[in-house]
Amino acid sequence: MGDLYALDFDGVLCDSCGESYASAAKAAKVRWPKLFSDVDSSLKDWMVDQIGIVRPVLQSRYENLILVRLLLEMKVPSIRESSVAEGLTVEGIVENWSELKNLILKEWGEDKDALVNVFGKVRDEWKDQDLETWTGANRLYPGVADALTSATSTIYIVTGKQSRFAEVILEKLAEVTLPPGRIFGDASRSSHKIEVLKQLQEKPEHQALKLHFVEDRLATLKEVIEVPELDGWNLYLGGWGYNTQKERDEAATIPRIQILQLSDFSNKLK
Repeated sequence: MGDLYALDFDGVLCDSCGESYASAAKAAKVRWPKLFSDVDSSLKDWMVDQIGIVRPVLQSRYENLILVRLLLEMKVPSIRESSVAEGLTVEGIVENWSELKNLILKEWGEDKDALVNVFGKVRDEWKDQDLETWTGANRLYPGVADALTSATSTIYIVTGKQSRFAEVILEKLAEVTLPPGRIFGDASRSSHKIEVLKQLQEKPEHQALKLHFVEDRLATLKEVIEVPELDGWNLYLGGWGYNTQKERDEAATIPRIQILQLSDFSNKLK
């Protein structure tokens, strides 16, 4: 019996924190030009690292824009306009992000829809005008390129990205081109991913294959478990992706979910 792997993209194959920071920084320079006129490389590197820690609790991409300004306020007292930045830790952001983001938007006098629009506009213009540089702001996790190149399993990708951008990243960073129809894009909602898994398991050519789904969001895996029709899927939480220790601890208590490490993941695809 062969194997079929349905893989999430961001947080499983691709670490997009560098691109998230760069897009947010570009948008921040448009929205708050005076604040972001002098961010040096060491501060930038620190911000990218913090985005990686906070990423599991961000619910929408535009929230990266809020996060980079908050991180800057944490480091530069003279520009603080929020009451929470002083003494705030990254762990505190992770624990209280839902409350924090609403409070600081109010204290900054900012409108959510305006930030959504500026972030989306700047990011889309970057991709449209300089796709090569945008692609280079992403990175694949160590070993992923070799694992995909040498994989003997049937591989599908189920991602919230548009398919063409996932394709470009794989081609440029891993020199991997998947057969047509192997990337299901715009699957940002759990319900969309569930529908894709249903489609894959119903294909006649997959009936003899063992089914595996690798995802970095625990909430998505828990939703899959609630669908009896998908009981045939082996479920894995990518422990290297965008999840917290608290989520990994919870996953360890759920019999259906296996916590996968990056080295094990690469070996499984072969």
